[in-house]
Amino acid sequence: MQLNYFGALRITMGLLPSMVAKRHGHVVNISSIGVLTNAPRFSAYVASKAALDAWTKCAASEYQDQGITFTTINMPLVRTPMIAPTKIYNNVPTLSPEEAADLVAEACVAKPVRIATRLGIAGQVLHALTPRVAQIAMNTSFRMFPDSSAAKGDKGGKPQLSAEAMAMQQMMRGIHF
Repeated sequence: MQLNYFGALRITMGLLPSMVAKRHGHVVNISSIGVLTNAPRFSAYVASKAALDAWTKCAASEYQDQGITFTTINMPLVRTPMIAPTKIYNNVPTLSPEEAADLVAEACVAKPVRIATRLGIAGQVLHALTPRVAQIAMNTSFRMFPDSSAAKGDKGGKPQLSAEAMAMQQMMRGIHF
């Protein structure tokens, strides 16, 4: 919450008065695809990003007549040093840092309300239309993939994947999380 919500909020609230004075400004908040898909294993992280999403939606309504616009990017997983210890991420689709930067540039130039991948939108629609089916699907993938070695505090091990998990990884190639 300190970093993902309060930090972003403090910076934005510090900049908003000058934007209001100029009657012009644009805020880009980096959220997570997990907010759209309700990703298991990441409940605390997703909650902090969901708080930022909700604040951004409210602030966009409050500042709309002041010439200030907001974009939320529901960023999928990005291949950075932060995810490197989680070896299972070597086998799932990720964005390169350059692709993630392109999403931020798109937000700055086009100023849409939201930027999300097709997979994120599909997850959001599935949860809205058939929440129980979505929960079953997410639970199935949660049970299929073990906790990472990093999550267990083990620095060296490679996770042992079931045949089903390997098949799912192959099906998901080319789909950005």
